[in-house]
Amino acid sequence: MTVFAAKQQSNGEDGILPSVHARRACRAGMASTTAGVASGYVQGNLAILPEKFASAFHRFCQLNPKPCPIIGMSDVGDPRIPALGADLDIRTDVPRYRVWRDGEVIDEPTDIMAHWRDDLVAFVLGCSFSFEEPLLAEGLPIKHIERNVRVPMYRTNIACASAGPFAGPMVVSMRPFKPADAIRAVQITTRFPAVHGAPVHLGHPHLIGIKDITKPDYGDPVPVEPDEIPVFWACGVTPQAVIAAAKVPFAITHAPGLMLVTDLQNKHLAVL
Repeated sequence: MTVFAAKQQSNGEDGILPSVHARRACRAGMASTTAGVASGYVQGNLAILPEKFASAFHRFCQLNPKPCPIIGMSDVGDPRIPALGADLDIRTDVPRYRVWRDGEVIDEPTDIMAHWRDDLVAFVLGCSFSFEEPLLAEGLPIKHIERNVRVPMYRTNIACASAGPFAGPMVVSMRPFKPADAIRAVQITTRFPAVHGAPVHLGHPHLIGIKDITKPDYGDPVPVEPDEIPVFWACGVTPQAVIAAAKVPFAITHAPGLMLVTDLQNKHLAVL
């Protein structure tokens, strides 16, 4: 099931959606950042948990909609989420996964066929890559795309609301902009609450607990020039920090920056 109905549209000469091509590339072994991949299509963060933890995690997402906006959820033991893609298989269609035991990453495979269990529930959360498309359309530069690296992400001192065993810090993604462009970025991303919406902080990283902006906790660093300010959005990697803090016995997530490409279209997420 999903919050949104997938609206199909053939863009390629072969009649196959770019999002389908992207998922097929993942199945064939593509294991690089998905920033800029399948332009126009929604990408999602992934959190997979045993059924006994699913209700508490669902509640955690409801209490923390900025970092954890749910756009799709599987049935128990079912690797498919048809509303996000008719052929989508959650076990193979992410470039790289993280397998967690007791809060520690024990494996980073390119598929999770060997780890899949009949009691697992998959959650797909909105991703900031979706609002990058309208930012680019407005001529705003996005450095991690220009440099073909992963977006920098940081753990903060912003506490998430807790639910059951799930509690911990919000993770944010950062994009540097000149001040006028930062204002425009706020205006644009406010229209997309299903993919994190407006920023949670601008400037002064230390105020949200980031000691060194050149050393992200996830992803890759990008420079912030003297005439730029760092702009921070809530990030769907937050569940990874929370899973680590909760020491959940077993969980699977995506590797930061390597997302699930869905058949939903970014333009259908705008609320204004």
